[in-house]
Amino acid sequence: MIKGSNVTLAALSENVGSVIVSLGWGSPTGEGDADVSVLLLDASGKVRSDSDFYFYNNPVAADGSVQLLGKTPTADGNEDRISFDLTAVAPDVDRIVVAASRYDGARFGELEEVRLSLADGAGEELVHFAVDDADAVSAIIFGELYRREGGWKFRAVGQGYGTGLAGLATDFGVDIEDDAAAVEAQDNAASDGPADVTLPAAAGEPYPQETLTAVPTPRRPDDGPKKPSARPRTAKKKITLPKATRKTLAENESWKEARLFPVSALKSDRDREMRATSVLLSVMAQVPEFGRRLIAAFGAPAGRMETFTEVTLPHGDTPRRPDGVIRVERAGKLWTALVETKTNGNALKADQVQAYMDIAARRGYEAVVTLSNDVALEGSPLIDVKIDGRRKHKVALWHLSWAEVAHQAQMLIRHEGVGNPAHAWLLQELLHYLQHENSGCHGFQNMGPAWVPVRNGIDDETLCQGDPRALEVVESWERLIRQVSLGLGGELGQKVLPVQRTRRGADPGARRSRLADQLCLEGRLQAELRIEGTPGVLAISADLRTGRLRTSMEIPVPEQGYPLSWAKRLVRRLAEAPADLHIETLVEGETGGPRGTLERLRPEPADMLPKDSSTRTTGFRLSLLKGMGSGRGNAESGFIRSVDDAVHRFYSTVVVHVHRAAPRRAVSKEPAVATR
Repeated sequence: MIKGSNVTLAALSENVGSVIVSLGWGSPTGEGDADVSVLLLDASGKVRSDSDFYFYNNPVAADGSVQLLGKTPTADGNEDRISFDLTAVAPDVDRIVVAASRYDGARFGELEEVRLSLADGAGEELVHFAVDDADAVSAIIFGELYRREGGWKFRAVGQGYGTGLAGLATDFGVDIEDDAAAVEAQDNAASDGPADVTLPAAAGEPYPQETLTAVPTPRRPDDGPKKPSARPRTAKKKITLPKATRKTLAENESWKEARLFPVSALKSDRDREMRATSVLLSVMAQVPEFGRRLIAAFGAPAGRMETFTEVTLPHGDTPRRPDGVIRVERAGKLWTALVETKTNGNALKADQVQAYMDIAARRGYEAVVTLSNDVALEGSPLIDVKIDGRRKHKVALWHLSWAEVAHQAQMLIRHEGVGNPAHAWLLQELLHYLQHENSGCHGFQNMGPAWVPVRNGIDDETLCQGDPRALEVVESWERLIRQVSLGLGGELGQKVLPVQRTRRGADPGARRSRLADQLCLEGRLQAELRIEGTPGVLAISADLRTGRLRTSMEIPVPEQGYPLSWAKRLVRRLAEAPADLHIETLVEGETGGPRGTLERLRPEPADMLPKDSSTRTTGFRLSLLKGMGSGRGNAESGFIRSVDDAVHRFYSTVVVHVHRAAPRRAVSKEPAVATR
């Protein structure tokens, strides 16, 4: 689509009762990011109340019509996805505006390939819109969904805002507190307000044009008296579990607390699969906010959910029994997904999944959902299935890893909160079950059969470029990094995402092939994680030749001040960091400056500075080294466990001390959910 064009959704797909809108961008440095927001507007172009404003602190509508799903790593950056159940949108909502904003003075012009895509309930992309003129603006209205003649249409807007999230929300009638708006305005004072919208001529364009009111309608001084400064909260009161552990009443450690979902009786893989499926599906049905969060990305509507296990369905001469079935009822319509589960590292079977896809197509079901310890990669499906193009009904195939399920449970009960104490307790019991060593739901835990041969080949220099085993190791490494991101993000309640330094359009398979060749030449696996709120990117390097893991982060120096002051301040902040922490001074125009361990530099911070006073210091690189496990599995001596431990140790002992407490994105003095 081009800027200003519009299209009727029903003309593109029959499955548009629910849609997924994805906002994406890339960053040359790997550090660029933005936050999405959604506003529901009535016929006057204003929100009905402040609760119609959905953003990072109010991510889900009570009726399920809007749900911010968070970020998903892509080959060239990240995509932030939003689920819309258009059948659940209130009748007096005329338009839905989709926007995104940057913070801390950042501008969209610093990002690459800013775009929007819209997919139907089966996951098929219907429209794509590239915002080509994003420059010195801190917020953008990407597009809007609006009602016309009983249906829904989408319009590509691409309108820039210089006044940030607070200015955008205020112009749509959201009551932003004065101090929060001032912070945003000061951060984003480079522009006076929204840019004009010019609709292209209709002739020769791929989508029909129509006259619409410009978006948004700015609030002027003569619009009437301002609302009182005391504003309602933008989210309901949420319940989170207390961080401090209650004192136990047990007489000694041998007394084990009674659990809703016991794991002691699990003896076989079949037992684990049946128990895990039943436990998960039952909690999804009883805790609506959790169930919706897991299946909203699959095109499921917001409605009454029921879940079933061990359902027998006819399939030729041999009936099939999928592990589970999820059904959602909304306005008399049913959305159905078959569920196939694997635990304990067992692989999904292609013939089973293919049979369920065929059954779903014949019976008019919408999706097949697979759950396993494995992590799906973009452009590299876990299971290849054949789709019969002659069938009109399309079935979507989706995958969840157990690590993703645990991550979503952690985010809800420990950080964002749920609205019911019983729901919080149920999620806590589910999380305890998933994390128990006997449940078999530990996530990705095996580097694969190629791991040992590749390590041996690197060690004796016999591994050649083009060896398919190196590509298998690179794919396993990418799965591991994504799982580490989920685990750390769930614990912190912050966005933790792998950084992909490739341009949009790059083939994920070609990128992994290049990394495999690099592994053969250099013997190293490398990755980067961006953790929300931290001053730099956390880099991870596994040197298979030396058997050592390096975790590091580059800390930029302030724009003002003196190098010696920077060095002293850094040493003070790292007072409780490990003594073996390596500190390297980064200097302009040179490969590296002075370096040493924290133990040696503590008495004399001046040793961190270049001898030549004219050399400009640009930052400091902090690094920790540790030996890595040799086994391919997740045992104490395994590689996977050593990487996970290294990342958590570096964050908890180093990053927390240099964490930048920036005054970002203040919208409400009293956020109703736990801050991230």
